[in-house]
Amino acid sequence: MLDSARLVAFVPSTDLDRSREFFAGTLGLELVQTTPFACVLRSGDTMLRVTRVDELRPQPFTVLGWDVPDLRATLAGLVAKGVPVLRYDGIGQDDEGVWTTPGGDLVTWFADPDGNTLSLTQFVR
Repeated sequence: MLDSARLVAFVPSTDLDRSREFFAGTLGLELVQTTPFACVLRSGDTMLRVTRVDELRPQPFTVLGWDVPDLRATLAGLVAKGVPVLRYDGIGQDDEGVWTTPGGDLVTWFADPDGNTLSLTQFVR
């Protein structure tokens, strides 16, 4: 039923101006619209609605991620813009903060200004 519908992703934020700067300025997503309720962006064919909330308790898991063709180059670009890599005990991330899954995929994590966990994944093709 929804297999051909476009997916809309949502991320909460307590400060839309700060989030707009991060998602559009730092990550380079296309800014579509800003309202008092949401900052609407586009990543590929996916709409991302960064929605204003009064309170936020970031979750300890990934809420949004990107499938990238060259994780290490993308990560280097983010780090050069001041985005810190998240590190997790017991996962076995390398010096750059990249984890190689048992199947060979590469994954790394970082956070938005509200503390939402975001990820990059380079899948084995």
